[in-house]
Amino acid sequence: MRVEIVNTGTELLLGKVVNTHAAFFGEELFKLGLRVNRQTTIPDGEPIREVLTERFPHADILLITGGLGPTSDDITREIVSELIDRPLRLDEAVWEEIRQFFIQRGREAAENNRRQAMIPDGGEVLSNPNGTAPGLYLPAEPGRWPHLFLLPGPPRELRPMWRDLVEPRLRQIVGVTSLPWRNFRIHGIGESAIATVVEDRLAAIDGLEHGYCARPGEVDIRLIGTQAAIDSASAVIRGAFEQDIVTESEDSIEKVLVDWLTRLGQTVATAESCTGGLIAHTLTNVPGSSAVFPRGYVTYANEAKSDLLGVPAELLATHGAVSEPVATAMAEGCLAASGADHAIAVTGIAGPGGGSAEKPVGTVFIALASRRHDLPTIVRHERFAADRLSFKSRTTRAALDLLRRRLAGWI
Repeated sequence: MRVEIVNTGTELLLGKVVNTHAAFFGEELFKLGLRVNRQTTIPDGEPIREVLTERFPHADILLITGGLGPTSDDITREIVSELIDRPLRLDEAVWEEIRQFFIQRGREAAENNRRQAMIPDGGEVLSNPNGTAPGLYLPAEPGRWPHLFLLPGPPRELRPMWRDLVEPRLRQIVGVTSLPWRNFRIHGIGESAIATVVEDRLAAIDGLEHGYCARPGEVDIRLIGTQAAIDSASAVIRGAFEQDIVTESEDSIEKVLVDWLTRLGQTVATAESCTGGLIAHTLTNVPGSSAVFPRGYVTYANEAKSDLLGVPAELLATHGAVSEPVATAMAEGCLAASGADHAIAVTGIAGPGGGSAEKPVGTVFIALASRRHDLPTIVRHERFAADRLSFKSRTTRAALDLLRRRLAGWI
């Protein structure tokens, strides 16, 4: 079935709000065996009339986000009502739900909130316990309009509504026809380098669709097709990048590590300078991380490196904070202070200033110490020539990947 998305909201086009809906819908629809044929973003107000008139004949399912609020530019329901010739009527039950939403928060609904309780004839209300704008579903009328889902714009309202109400209706419409697929997440190799190694072999596999998605420090290879084709392609990728595969799913590296450490009954602590706590933040974003992450240290100043981690002042004076000996001392000091099984340490120059000919901006030393005596402290010297935030992100992912390689027995 042909699925299209129309996102309304002037703020999306002004760059004030990042449009995350396209990615969310793409992932969720793929689970149902559906693909997004087109996604259109338009400002609030009258442009929606032109876009819907144009897209009705080209879609079987149309998802429309935004424009369901109480203000004068929120006219999605009104325009849809006109286009399908279904008049709006006040739904007293919906109006009462909106009133109660405000009462529970110690406020009173304004008169213009009544607009949000206006429902087109034949429309099914999709309740919204997280906001005042109910969604709407209008079944298709072949030859006139597709299945229409009118959904609130804020993700905190849209995503629960999708999970609880929209997805079940879509399953009724299309059935469950999910496509066989597999995702390989690969760390530390660029997209072009990966393609150079495997592209020709993947392209030669019948019944396979493959694609790449690059992010800082990581590349996903997505495989879609027959199970036999996916198995053949998987063998190619595993053979080429055995040590570089983070996971054969869409799980993040931090989730992979938390799950892995949990199974092993081990812990990791962090000592961070240039990343300012981002490694700890990334790990603790994973539910259950408290079982494997006892503590982290942000030792930005040299004094903190000495006071908290026991890095000798002479070492800092001789080699500088951004150096292999200091990274080693930070990791080993963190290991001793935390009592963890593993300790990650990073020290580098995030920029834009502070670099030199010997240590340019982007230079970083990443160290990993482990409690097992047969596992030596490992230090990696990298240079991530990027803006400050990208540098911190690249360093974080490289540090986590160093731990992944140790847990896998590669280092």
